[in-house]
Amino acid sequence: MVYEPYSVLMTVYQKDNPEYFRQSLASMLNQTVMPDEIVVVTDGPITDNLQAVIDELDSKYPHIIKEIQLEENVGLGTALQIGVPKCKNKLIARMDSDDISLPDRCRLQLEAFSNNPQLDIVGYSIKEFSGSIDNIVGERKVPETNKAIYKFAKLRDPFNHPTVMFRKSKVLSSGNYGDYRKNQDSDLWIKMLSHKAVCMNLPDDQFRFRFDEATYARRKNWLNTGSLLEIRYKAWRSGYNNLLEFLIISIGQLSRYALPNLFQKILYKFLKGGN
Repeated sequence: MVYEPYSVLMTVYQKDNPEYFRQSLASMLNQTVMPDEIVVVTDGPITDNLQAVIDELDSKYPHIIKEIQLEENVGLGTALQIGVPKCKNKLIARMDSDDISLPDRCRLQLEAFSNNPQLDIVGYSIKEFSGSIDNIVGERKVPETNKAIYKFAKLRDPFNHPTVMFRKSKVLSSGNYGDYRKNQDSDLWIKMLSHKAVCMNLPDDQFRFRFDEATYARRKNWLNTGSLLEIRYKAWRSGYNNLLEFLIISIGQLSRYALPNLFQKILYKFLKGGN
């Protein structure tokens, strides 16, 4: 089978772990169908150790890594906003700097796009690991069909952001990423679904999401809560959400922010499952 060429879009910033970044970047270079381009946006100055990872893998896999260096830290949303137009291919696979894609991840996504040329977004459910990739501590399931995704998205994110492969033209025509430092993916999904994106999540097990106690701390802060409330307020004002949906989301997010970490852990485990 002849596969369509695709780009990978990643960002890295100075606080990222070099070894996690190495594993993440290497997992995209070791796909059974390799990308012909990996766009790495360095979000401000990065450490010598992080730069060494890029240089080492660039030497091993010449002419694939394309580094976009930003002079200052602008945040993930803006970094991705800059990165999307820099990708040369019609299809773009997202990847985070600390997670791991299994070898067939992109091949299966490319096959899905080939089988249905109307598709705009293809993602996966994820298994979460801590420490060793074999130490699975949880999972986050997302709906698989287009209809189920649209219904699910009214209250929760219907995609696991680092797993998606999307059509570049649809991202740009929907408004691209916003300048949010948190929840930029929530904003993008709402914009793309508002522009009638055709979507699916594959049932295959092809992604590992790094998860530890710090994950809760990153989510339990006002920047995270406030940005999501702002995004969902705009969604309500635009007619994407109704008032009841906006109130349910707001109460849930404010409760998670205000209550102790134990409650957050219980709530997160409760919400993770389910199509």
